[in-house]
Amino acid sequence: MGLFGTDGVRGLANKDLTAELALDLSVAAAHVLADAGVFAGHRPRAIVGRDTRASGEFLEAAVVAGLASAGIDVTLVGALPTPAVAFLTAHTDADLGVMLSASHNPMPDNGIKFFARGGHKLDDSLETAIEARMREPWERPTGADVGRVITDTEAGSVFVSHLLNTLPQGTPLAGLKVVVDCANGAASTVGPEALRRAGAEVIAIHAAPNGLNINEGCGSTHIDDLRAAVVEHSADAGIAFDGDADRCLAIDANGQDVDGDHILGILAIARFQSGTLVGNTVVSTVMANLGFNYAMKSAGIAVVATAVGDRYVLEEMRANGYTLGGEQSGHVVMSEHGTTGDGILTALHLLHSVAQSGSTLAALASVVEKMPQVLLNVSGVDRDALAANERIAAEVELLESAMDGSGRILLRPSGTEPVIRVMVEAESQVAAQRVAEQLARIITHELAI
Repeated sequence: MGLFGTDGVRGLANKDLTAELALDLSVAAAHVLADAGVFAGHRPRAIVGRDTRASGEFLEAAVVAGLASAGIDVTLVGALPTPAVAFLTAHTDADLGVMLSASHNPMPDNGIKFFARGGHKLDDSLETAIEARMREPWERPTGADVGRVITDTEAGSVFVSHLLNTLPQGTPLAGLKVVVDCANGAASTVGPEALRRAGAEVIAIHAAPNGLNINEGCGSTHIDDLRAAVVEHSADAGIAFDGDADRCLAIDANGQDVDGDHILGILAIARFQSGTLVGNTVVSTVMANLGFNYAMKSAGIAVVATAVGDRYVLEEMRANGYTLGGEQSGHVVMSEHGTTGDGILTALHLLHSVAQSGSTLAALASVVEKMPQVLLNVSGVDRDALAANERIAAEVELLESAMDGSGRILLRPSGTEPVIRVMVEAESQVAAQRVAEQLARIITHELAI
């Protein structure tokens, strides 16, 4: 298996993802882009950002060393969300963007993600080329040809201003009280600032990163603290970011979950009603709840489903000109405003839909009536052997046949973690849980390492 997954290179920092690996990847990326003609006619420049993990500090140093030693000037933007790095790469016309983050993964993990000029994720072919050219002999620049390194202390403010410019001028969120869980991550400063400047009354929680507490019992993967805070403060809504703030989930005033399917549905319907939903189409993934598909069909909106991963949603959107897409996990892409999933941008537009409608988040979310769904992660198995296992395939076929159209099953190897994901939808939560656990046992038996 290659180094690159569906979302860059990830692993346990200083064990799987070492300083040496980060440096080698950066040098190889510089060589691949140079040979592709990206740097022709000008001195190359890169934007480098990170989330708040302690390991991001030494990995940042390694990436900078690799890029600068290969003759690329580097601008450090510090701890900012992944979509901020993508935006700043495009905004400054940089040749390369590098984000150090493992997103929602636990603190000990970290990752490296590259962005091409314009802020788009690198094509698979370029990632393959980077991996193939690691540690090759090369002629090192010297003297004035080595890269220079500067720190941009205004990058966060520039990003927030960009986000606010996507909304009507003034204070479009005025009158809303919002609790924001920043996951002690990259949105800890810019997330609350953007919402406040848009006019909302903001209570920020888990917004004190110390390098060790990112995603620890907080953020979009641990939403109970947010739920309690929304009820305690009688807030209109709660917003939960993950560690690098490329996704968001929400809580309504009653403490109920508003997931990515709900959020995408709310935004799609708002754009459909205003005539701004290109092709009257929204892009989602095969993991979207059937209830989302039913709601979109009822509203007159077409759904295009892709493989799981925001990169596949983005590819479909770019190929066909669609402007709205996302995932159940809370990755939402609004391509007229950004090139990747953006949790803060999503939160601003979700809350603007609430404010503009004069309704509640719960009422807007109720349009998507979710079917009971169970998600299980099966670890300790060979995820690459799933596709070829005939017994598992036969069991899935048998179980889906028994559902008689009233549910579905999806098995897939994770692109970011060493697990196989089992998703089951059924008429009842009990039935979905029973089928999911049965499949998990079979997968463990058949594919145990």
